[in-house]
Amino acid sequence: MICVGIARGRHRHVIAEHRFLAENGVKLVELRLDFIQGVVQVKRLLAERPCPVIVTCRRPVDGGHWARSEEERLLVLRTAIAEGAEYVDLEDDIAARVPRYGRTKRIVSRHDFAGTPADLDSLQRKLAALDADVVKIATMAATPQDNLRMLSMVRSAEVPTVGVCMGEIGMPTRVLCGRFGAPFTYATFHEDRLLAPGQIAWRQMRDVYRYDAITAATRIYGVIADPVAHSYSPVVHNAALGEAGIDAVYLPFRVPVEALDEFLLEADRWPLSGLSVTIPHKEAVLRHVTHADADVRAIGAANTLVFTATGIAAHNTDSRAASQSLEATLTMTGHEGLVDVKEVHSALVLGAGGAARAVAHGLKEREINVTVASRTLDRAQKLAGEVGCKAIDWGSRYRMPFDCLVNTTPVGMHPNVDASPYDREHLRPYMVVFDTVYNPENTLLVKEARKAGCRIVTGVDMFVEQAAQQFSIWHGQKAPVDAMRAALKRATASAKTST
Repeated sequence: MICVGIARGRHRHVIAEHRFLAENGVKLVELRLDFIQGVVQVKRLLAERPCPVIVTCRRPVDGGHWARSEEERLLVLRTAIAEGAEYVDLEDDIAARVPRYGRTKRIVSRHDFAGTPADLDSLQRKLAALDADVVKIATMAATPQDNLRMLSMVRSAEVPTVGVCMGEIGMPTRVLCGRFGAPFTYATFHEDRLLAPGQIAWRQMRDVYRYDAITAATRIYGVIADPVAHSYSPVVHNAALGEAGIDAVYLPFRVPVEALDEFLLEADRWPLSGLSVTIPHKEAVLRHVTHADADVRAIGAANTLVFTATGIAAHNTDSRAASQSLEATLTMTGHEGLVDVKEVHSALVLGAGGAARAVAHGLKEREINVTVASRTLDRAQKLAGEVGCKAIDWGSRYRMPFDCLVNTTPVGMHPNVDASPYDREHLRPYMVVFDTVYNPENTLLVKEARKAGCRIVTGVDMFVEQAAQQFSIWHGQKAPVDAMRAALKRATASAKTST
């Protein structure tokens, strides 16, 4: 069950949001009374409530906004109990001062914004002993292993316990705590009104992660990166899982470089079935794999891991996705008599990172002459030596004609949408322009190339294709590409609208 927090300054807004959430199927809300301006009218908020509530009135030290006296705060909590609230949240240091009364259940909580204590089990037992019906522990995650310790504590607790880690690293616990035995998790009503670091909006929890459908049998997949909050992979893969009816969930795992080895060594404790891999881990993960496909061996990097009984298998879907996206576009335009795949002989790849390496490798496999240009010539030369192509300095990218231009840099990515890595006066109608940026899909480069009469391959094409190939590797069936593409376009359009 998802408990949705409501934090508004006016009573009427709290009541309106409560009604809206109940009408949309939410079965439990948290009323954050510390946000109320002026005198808190507990009876008004609880009268004719459309669904059960947790009444919470949090002090600043616990991440709240209560600005009046402690005695007034305790009076608010006691009043909520007297008015028959289903739950009242009591911090552990005041639990003994607010006695049990009536049918109201007691949530005894502890918040730690500095880190995650070493002995969570002892802390949980201490809180449970304070006459708790439910224990809540929320701590700041410093490493991915903090998440595992938190979920392990939840699973072993004798008294029902909600255990979550805060911050970007801790986000997976918010989605998975129910799988490990928590009676509910917390979400916020608005994405831009977070009540705790790393909290997720209730619509995303319900519609993207399908929290209420997660069980102990649900398989776990995800993407590892640092940072990871910007990734749209969870949107795309969870849409595909829902469309295909597969009992699995796909999560973002923020894994710092120094935590990668331990994270992979403990993969079976989640347990993980598969991972997407992106910056900065594509090369480092290879020291943990027992099998690598031909593309991984050729490129020296992986973007897909499969956890099996005999070890970790590594794949790279980026290079094939890039070349297949390009080929699909050329074949399609070829039907109109504009071009044939074989007419593309040369390509200029802008950038020298992992994406550039994968793209250059994919193009080389199709016998296209590749040249790499980067703002750092040394990086371009290093990549060229690894792939077997040419390298030029950034300022020389306009000096010779190319049939195909591929941008693998982040130039033009949201929010810097007014930038382009290639000046429009150098674009020619015979060129194929491929921009791997997918947010937005129509970058400035794409817009200017379209005006110049170029054929276009967008980052959405490549992103969806590489994700679809990952889906097939993991699940052994054809990916629902249309659902994946639609989900990505909705998400990027929503992000653009909200900023």
